[in-house]
Amino acid sequence: MAIEKRKQSTRLIFLALYIILLFVVNKFAFGTWTPESGEKGLWFYTAAASILLGNFLVTPFFTKPVDALSYSVMAGMGVYLVNSTENWNSTDLIVFWVTTSFIILVLLSALLAIATKDSEKENWKKISASSMVISNNLGNHRVIFSSVFLFALIVFHRQSPKEMFLLSITWALLVVIEPDKHLWNLIVRIKDIWSPKEKVSTIGRISAYQTPRIILLRQNEDTHTSFGTTIAFKDSHAAIKIGLVLNYVGRDETLLLRALEIDAKNEIIEKASVLFKYQSANTAVQFDYLDLNPDLKSEIPEFKKLNELIGITDQGTSIEKLEFEIINESELSEGRLVEVEINGIPVIYQIIDGLTKEEIVSQKNKYGYARGTALKIGQWNSQEKKFEQTPWMPNINTPVFLKSSEASVPDEFTVGHFPKTNYNVRINSVSELVTHNTAILGILGIGKSMLSIELVERMIAENIKVICIDLTDQYAQELSEFHDSDWSAECLKKIQDAGNVHSDIIENNPSEGGSLPLLTDALEKDIHEFIHNDDQHNLKIYNPTALTGTKQVTEPKSYNEGGQWHRTAPLWELSPVEITAMITESTLKFVQDKMSSEARVCLVFEEAHSLVPEWSSAANEGDKTATNRTARAILQGRKYGLGCLLITQRTANVTKTILNQCNSVFAMRTFDDTGKAFLANYIGADYSAKLSSLQARHAVYYGKSSSCENPVLLRLNDRDDFTNVFREQRELPNFEKVVVKEESAQAEITPENPAEEDDLSF
Repeated sequence: MAIEKRKQSTRLIFLALYIILLFVVNKFAFGTWTPESGEKGLWFYTAAASILLGNFLVTPFFTKPVDALSYSVMAGMGVYLVNSTENWNSTDLIVFWVTTSFIILVLLSALLAIATKDSEKENWKKISASSMVISNNLGNHRVIFSSVFLFALIVFHRQSPKEMFLLSITWALLVVIEPDKHLWNLIVRIKDIWSPKEKVSTIGRISAYQTPRIILLRQNEDTHTSFGTTIAFKDSHAAIKIGLVLNYVGRDETLLLRALEIDAKNEIIEKASVLFKYQSANTAVQFDYLDLNPDLKSEIPEFKKLNELIGITDQGTSIEKLEFEIINESELSEGRLVEVEINGIPVIYQIIDGLTKEEIVSQKNKYGYARGTALKIGQWNSQEKKFEQTPWMPNINTPVFLKSSEASVPDEFTVGHFPKTNYNVRINSVSELVTHNTAILGILGIGKSMLSIELVERMIAENIKVICIDLTDQYAQELSEFHDSDWSAECLKKIQDAGNVHSDIIENNPSEGGSLPLLTDALEKDIHEFIHNDDQHNLKIYNPTALTGTKQVTEPKSYNEGGQWHRTAPLWELSPVEITAMITESTLKFVQDKMSSEARVCLVFEEAHSLVPEWSSAANEGDKTATNRTARAILQGRKYGLGCLLITQRTANVTKTILNQCNSVFAMRTFDDTGKAFLANYIGADYSAKLSSLQARHAVYYGKSSSCENPVLLRLNDRDDFTNVFREQRELPNFEKVVVKEESAQAEITPENPAEEDDLSF
């Protein structure tokens, strides 16, 4: 079926001419301009209906069952209203019943096609398809109204040769000849002959194809075509195609222009075919038709997102990695998102690298270009607000688009967003963030502590108890809304008092010497009270440097001085590493009362390289042993709902026993090769290699707690933005100031009044 090229306004002009023609015929045939309303006017109204409802307004190309239904009903009503069967002879009756039967057949086929359209049974599908064919062909406006026209001609006008002649000529013009279409084509062809140069601007000749979708054009020296120009091209062996100009790729005898072939509708191809009527084969011409038809242009992705087109897929692309040649470098940077189609599905990638490449175009002429590397993120699920994995990879030379959008609007689950987009990265589960352990790694001053404080606030909102082991005292300031300083100071004093008692006592059993036993008892009691009996507080902070105590390392030895025997043994100050081990083991002890898949307590190791050092960084054997004790407790804690949040600026100096158990990792800027090599096992070598150039407040995030299944580079929340949104959407538990009555206060621990054993019988 030929495509209708005339505009609606042109078709309306021809419609008016046809209606005028009907009035003129009626004047010559019947002597009056106004058609009769009875049997003598049936031909006029039938012809008018065919023109109005068929040729020009409703169905000029094909007939739907609903159209066939309406046509048959109108035709049947017309035949019924003029019937006079009691006065007709046998010829008239035969024509009447044949016409009526035909109309009923069309009516029934249209009804059957509509009724069985959505049937799932195979036989009914075949019946529906057969009915559709009948209604489409027999229910066509020309056919069904021709049957009524011929009925009227035979029954009402056969006695008048003048009427028969004029009406037959009219029917032939309307149904068979269709002079409007022939006249329009004639006008178009004559116009093409006299003004082809006004419509055609030759771009160049086809030099070569780079399969798939790329065409190389040879141009004259004085010709230049800009990026985004629409062209049509055709060679002697292929049909007409539409293309989009990309760039110049080198110099042979003349300039070589590169264009990208695009998918275009038949209507666009039909328009382009006019340009090649007077052109030789193997040429490309500028095609301005799409520029004049923005609606058609918006349906083609390459034109709709022309300003975002930055390149095409290059060789070396794999399932997880996108290599693309950069056509437009504006606004490109590490971390930006790009979009490319895979089997018709738009898939998002994140740029992680770029370099320059060089390739030979023709006869050893070189073509230099920039090349980008991006890693697959997935397909965006707008309902779930997360990325989902998409299989396979894009075809070579597939267009690549830069993703840009409005500023990110965080919600209560958002931990950050992809740079310069509103694609947010969420924390799927705060509980898994704890139970599967999390590490925040990076150099000083890039936002590690602010991120950890945000994560702690999220834990508090989930009623997870948080114990911070903080050498910096920063958490108490930043989380002052959740930290009861008076209560904390009172608890700390009890522990400090216990650490100062018996600090110089030597025992035969080294484990009982020094203040270590009393300090351990006080810590255990404080942690037990916090975990099991304190519903008012969710945050406890310990600074190991504020806790002092001594330990006896060896059995006492005797020596004689002045004729008297004395016994002594060395007493050592407890290090922050050992106090960390005491806190961790005590916490594990008091969560072992029940198994839990949900997080109950999180231990925060701030400046972890000083709290759980790697064996090569430990100051002494005591610290090595203490680190092993801490690591063992963390390994056992998950099944009881105990996990940790580890923050450090020296990845290489933290025990790998704990780091290897951190399922979620926020990797920020770092220059340490050992640390980057370790992180490559988590986030991949591509992201690891970029850690030294990350900006502040940026991180590579990966793990079970992330809403993305692959590592992603994100811009972290700003502290103020997070608190404004999070605290507005979540009702956070807050402490109430506790006034401790004098009579309920714990008695001071002194050498004369040591802690009783049953005080720690929980």
